Formats: sequence, C-alpha cells, structure tokens
Amino acid sequence: METKWLEDFVSLAETRSFSRSAQLRHVTQPAFSRRIQALEAWAGTDLVDRSSYPTRLTAAGHTLYDQAMEVLQSLHNTRAVLRAHTGAGDDMLEFAVPHTLAFTFFPTWVSNLHQGFGPFKSRLIALNVHDAVMRLVEGGCDLLVAYHHESQPIQLDASRYDMVSLGEESLAPYSVPAGEGRPRFVLPGRADALLPYLGYAPGAYLGRLTDLILQQASAPVHLDRVYETDMAEGLKAMALQGHGVAFLPHSAVRQELEQGLLVNAVPAGAPPLQLVMDVRLYREKPSRKEIEDKGLAQSLWAYLQTHEQQGPL
Repeated sequence: METKWLEDFVSLAETRSFSRSAQLRHVTQPAFSRRIQALEAWAGTDLVDRSSYPTRLTAAGHTLYDQAMEVLQSLHNTRAVLRAHTGAGDDMLEFAVPHTLAFTFFPTWVSNLHQGFGPFKSRLIALNVHDAVMRLVEGGCDLLVAYHHESQPIQLDASRYDMVSLGEESLAPYSVPAGEGRPRFVLPGRADALLPYLGYAPGAYLGRLTDLILQQASAPVHLDRVYETDMAEGLKAMALQGHGVAFLPHSAVRQELEQGLLVNAVPAGAPPLQLVMDVRLYREKPSRKEIEDKGLAQSLWAYLQTHEQQGPL
C-alpha cells in the first residue's frame, strides 16, 4: 500500500468527485480510479459506493477515512521533525522549477533575492510542469516556482498550500529580424504562404497557452508546424537560427531583444498576439512548530509576503 493512495482516498472523500480529485491530485481520471481500486484491493472491501452521485463512502470507507487522516497527519508531523533536523545542519532550500523558468527567471530572481533577503543555499530541481507540481505534492521539495494562467491553473488545494506572486510575464511570438527591426516572419501570415512555426510538444504547459493565444486571435493565423520541443530554450535556439516563429516568455528573450537578435513577429500597429501569465511560488502550509522555529524557509516566506510583486518582472 502506498501513502499516495491514502491521500487520493482522502481527497475523494472530501470532494465526492473522481474528476475533481483527479485534478487536485494531478493525475488523469482513469489513473486516479485505478489507485482507488488498488487501495480497495489492499483493504479487501469496497470503500466507495459507485452507485450514487455525488460519490459516497461505504461504512468501511468511513472507517478508513478516519484512520487515514490520523496516519497522514502523523506522517506529516514526522516529516516536519525530520526536515527540522536536516535544516539545522544544512539550510539548503530545494526548489522545483519547470525547465523554462529554471533557465530564464530563476537565476535572476535568486540573485535579486540574495541582495534583498540575504545569501542562502539553494538546490534547483528542473522538471516539466506536471512533475514539478508533483514534487511539491509528494514532499520532495520546499518550494515550487510555476507559471499560472486562469485558463490553465495549477490545481493546488488552497487549504494545504500557500502562494505568493513573484510578478507577471508575457508570452508572445518572436522571429529573427529582416532589417530595420522588422520580423522576417510576419504574423498573421497568409493562407497561401504559411509561416514556419516552432511549437511546443503536445501537453506542454506553454503550448496550451500558445494554443489559447491563437484561438483568441482577432484574425486567422497561418502557420506550418515545422519543429517542436517541450522546452522554450530549444525553441529559442531554433528561432535564433531563422527557422521560424516561436512563442516565448519575455524573460527567455530579454537579452536577445536588447541585442536586436529577435523581434516581435507581430508588426507595430497590428493587434498583439500575446497573453500575460503570473509567476507564482508555492509551499506546503507549515506546521505550528515550523512557524515557531522560524527556520530559513519560514523566514524567506515571510520576506516574500512583504515584498509580493505585482506587474511585469
């Protein structure tokens, strides 16, 4: 039996919805259902009455729910104690960060933080968005840095996780210049002359936001997907070589824009093709002991709360 099965079950008992709990637990609904079934196989009895809607627990399910809450709380408290021991001798903060933010936003942000808050040791764990979120959910890091947009929210239970805003960032299309600051590949393009498009791999978070930009465009955008990857840095490298148009976060191209190596692919005066994302920091709500101890993570969080940013990074 795995502890995440208990966490899944507690979520289901509280939401009374397989689909909602699957979202909160960052798994597909079929995978979530299989984990509940695995827990029932371990228990040797049905825990959920699937004939009712909303979902209800069986008598055995209610018994397990009470026990699961005690077990998970005990494990949470034990982990807090162990982290306190580790932190006392290490003072190393672990950040789970999606690849794009790890390459672009994080180094500058940490440098600025060292100047304002003071120096501290940090460990960066670069992952895709889903795995970065799961790293936090499963207790494998202290803090999660992630993009947020209302159309693609990070599904973290506000009763369990704290959040502060680190600022805003735009996502827009870029191309190498053709001369005098004009883009070589000018959006929206034409139906009889598709523009080469450097896109994100299916399922990539920034890819879903790019799709939203294209769907909400005031006029059809004519693109021919010629390359894809799930990393913004990979798209930027191809864009710099003149292979096509790429939608990139501003922090990923700030230096290239200043040097004139890339320009916005939408000409001046035309309707923009972009959206604004939040950059957010998440953590699991601390125990009372962690708050009282005022360790590094708690001190940093208090500092960030008083310096919460609004507007562009």
